Amino acid sequence: MTTQQGVTTLLTQDRVSATGIVPAPPEAVFEFLRQPANHATLSGDGTVKGVSSGDVALELGSKFGMKMKVGVPYRVSSKVVEFEDDRLIAWCHFGGHRWRWQLEPVDGGTKVTETFDMSTAKFPPALKVAGYPKRHQDNVAGSVRNLIAHFSV
Repeated sequence: MTTQQGVTTLLTQDRVSATGIVPAPPEAVFEFLRQPANHATLSGDGTVKGVSSGDVALELGSKFGMKMKVGVPYRVSSKVVEFEDDRLIAWCHFGGHRWRWQLEPVDGGTKVTETFDMSTAKFPPALKVAGYPKRHQDNVAGSVRNLIAHFSV
């Protein structure tokens, strides 16, 4: 476990998560997270570029497409697979691994944890060879910092 700039990260064999306090109520934070149009603002590594298709506000079962760029531009489609209003949202794409956001009300705002979870991946060995989940440690921490910054203005 490491803490840097108010964000704590935790790395396990199949997951990496980052936690911080957002100065806003859970309802406001959740509403921001469930809108794919905001995901480029959240992107901890800058790879998310914008929405290509899908629902304006996500809910369980929603499908949405994002414009991405890692070296070259591409698009990816995801589906919301976990959802609890104002508390939890998670999505995955064809690889099966998940990006999960958990929210908990605390004094001064919302404790937010983003987790990259490859325990649900269809082929975890390929992700391990590519250096995951450790490879996403800075990305999830950056996403949480971006969320905190958004609500700090």
